[in-house]
Amino acid sequence: MIREFIDREEECALLEREWQGSGGRLIILYGRRRIGKTRLIDEFIRDKPGILYIAEDASPHIQITQLKVRCAEYFSDPLLAGLDIRTWDQLFTYLAQKPLSKRTYLVIDEFTYLIRNDPSILSALQKSWDRSITGSDWCLLLSGSILSLMSDLALSSTSPLYGRRTRDLLLGPLRFSDAKRFFHFPFSDSLKVYLSIGGVPEYLLSAGEYDDCVSFYSAEFFNRYGYFYHEPYFILSQEFRELKVYQSILHAIALGNTSPTSIAQFCGLDTRHVYPYMESMIRLGLVEKEVPILGNPRQGIYRIRDRVFDFWYRFVFPHRQEIETGHSDFHIPDMNPFFGRQFEAFVRDEYAGTVLPGYRTGHWWHKEDEIDLVAVRDTSSSVVFGECKWGDVSLSDAKKLITRLKTKSKLVRAEKYSHRKFALFSAGTIEGKDSLRNDGYLVFDGADIEES
Repeated sequence: MIREFIDREEECALLEREWQGSGGRLIILYGRRRIGKTRLIDEFIRDKPGILYIAEDASPHIQITQLKVRCAEYFSDPLLAGLDIRTWDQLFTYLAQKPLSKRTYLVIDEFTYLIRNDPSILSALQKSWDRSITGSDWCLLLSGSILSLMSDLALSSTSPLYGRRTRDLLLGPLRFSDAKRFFHFPFSDSLKVYLSIGGVPEYLLSAGEYDDCVSFYSAEFFNRYGYFYHEPYFILSQEFRELKVYQSILHAIALGNTSPTSIAQFCGLDTRHVYPYMESMIRLGLVEKEVPILGNPRQGIYRIRDRVFDFWYRFVFPHRQEIETGHSDFHIPDMNPFFGRQFEAFVRDEYAGTVLPGYRTGHWWHKEDEIDLVAVRDTSSSVVFGECKWGDVSLSDAKKLITRLKTKSKLVRAEKYSHRKFALFSAGTIEGKDSLRNDGYLVFDGADIEES
């Protein structure tokens, strides 16, 4: 069964523009596992002529032979099929000298398996590109999932391919408006699952097989045979060697240790030794450093950016023994504090952009005071202060929240923003929503998010 291809309109358009361009094209497509690179490639090459090679993690000799066979099949060339080709340079020289009558693609999926086992492939490709591919009708697309290798060897300024690629695409997760189309359970469960696993298409497909979020969590996270039970560990093992240190740091952050000092203390490390690990995870999109908007940039904190990692290290990692031994008395812990924190980030990073277009959004804090959302638009000297709540909000509570929000907003250095507004966001329902809007407040609840 062919699954519906959701979103990726911008990426498809960029790839098509490359295909229609003149001369040789070299596209590098990268992104984390399960993000949908292969499906995007399938859509791109449909009804186009060319060679698709999905690399395996094998020896260079096997990899070269496998690609040689694909090329011989496409060109109907029995001579190539019988040649003893032992180097990437020999194979790319053949392709570079092959006359083409029309635009033709060469797609190498899981390209990182090739460069990890034999980095000389990059120099061989560079020589063939400079020699003749650059002026040909070849469209080369190299796709990879091991982000550290793609960044260090294929995309960096020291790479042989530097300055030769005509397009690079970092494929990111889907937004909630598209992700919820994978589900057939109620909106509240859809939002919970999205806040737990993010917008990774393969993850969404797995969740979409269930009727509610509880059964999904029980079967796929809190089960030793579940889809997600080993997933974060497997991703880390592909990228890093010191797994225990990375695991400890992620667990520390998931439990609320967000400063370098508190993370180091939790892990039993010297604070200065934490930074290289943090930088590595930031580069791969697992962790991010957050600084207060309109605040002191030296007050930065760390949070887990990848949602499935945040959920896993908060709830699964500490309970692995109970899960492994199948304890019948194991109960799924209270997740509402986690959802509340994730909902705040969702509003800042995603939903606010739909209701406050043109605004720069962030989080503000100073000592014990905190504001969930601060959004500024310099062109109109406007600032919006927002409060986010996971559950339902009564009218009286809504008014108290806004009153406290107004008080805290006076602590923010926002003097240059003369136009001020106050907002309330809820994943549930807000009583008296219309009345609050009539009073000039920006009010959005679950019904508004569902319709967006």
